[in-house]
Amino acid sequence: MTLPKSSTGEGSPGGAAQNRGMSLLNAMYYLFKPLLPRRFRYTMRRLRARHKLLKSKDWPIMESAAQKPREWAGWPDGKQFALVLTHDVEGPIGLDRCLKLAAMETRLGFRSSFNFIPEGEYSVGKVLRDELGAGDFEIGVHDLRHDGSLYRSRRAFSAAAPRINGYLKEWGAVGFRAGFMFHNLDWLHELKIEYDASTFDTDPFEPQPDGMGTIFPFWVPGRQPDEGYVEMAYTLPQDSTLFLILRENAIDIWKAKLDWIAAQGGMALLNVHPDYMALDGRKSNISEFDAGMYESFLRYAKLKYAGAFWHALPREVARFYRNQMPGSSNPQPRSKDAK
Repeated sequence: MTLPKSSTGEGSPGGAAQNRGMSLLNAMYYLFKPLLPRRFRYTMRRLRARHKLLKSKDWPIMESAAQKPREWAGWPDGKQFALVLTHDVEGPIGLDRCLKLAAMETRLGFRSSFNFIPEGEYSVGKVLRDELGAGDFEIGVHDLRHDGSLYRSRRAFSAAAPRINGYLKEWGAVGFRAGFMFHNLDWLHELKIEYDASTFDTDPFEPQPDGMGTIFPFWVPGRQPDEGYVEMAYTLPQDSTLFLILRENAIDIWKAKLDWIAAQGGMALLNVHPDYMALDGRKSNISEFDAGMYESFLRYAKLKYAGAFWHALPREVARFYRNQMPGSSNPQPRSKDAK
């Protein structure tokens, strides 16, 4: 089984020739994005999503993604499945909400990772990072500038890599996630990471929609036998997709996908943005959703699957997979057309 070509090729983010035109379109969109009114952006994304939804047969559940990696030995302590919570902080509003979100999760008995943009619209202070770390939350690096330019070319990525590595070291972070879920698994070997979380099992709504086709972590080998990193795809639909684009007003899709992942013994990895959450009972607007829905999801998982899941930080899953899986350099993701 080999890595999907669209995730490992050279050139544009997707690497495949058929994606180059889309990469140019993406580059133009992110260049002019700051000039486009928010309502217009959401309207266009909703129209595009409706079209994608009509054509998609593998969302939100891709049945073939349940195939277990070779020599899979199960989760720690015989747990049925893994539950991993992550947050991408996109702007100053999200930054201001991090501690409130962390407090909610702590109250419910959960913890998560917060991925911060090093050179974005806000400055990530050491005080905040330390406070989250003291609460047993994880810090990750989210892109470099989050402007859609990281994967514009191999040269651009290589130029950004040393700066990203510098922030990884400064923050004591071991995980990375690119902006807009762009990915090229070969290029990521330039980063000094234990894991990447820039992919998904299936998600036709992303600008680079090639999914990994698995609900399990997998190893991306480097040139040397002991080199590489763990890839951890998100397997639950993102909050922005469900509540801002598809305009869902309930968590039925989250619950159904969680139930399916639990039945398959996979990894339920969720990405939620504090930027989009209306906390403290505040009425949501066009770019927000009621934080109560996220809280309801956590309560659902906690009550229905009490004692059945391994609740872990991304770095814990990555280390478990690398250290506990026999032949960790062998397992590979399952692409849609894998035989």
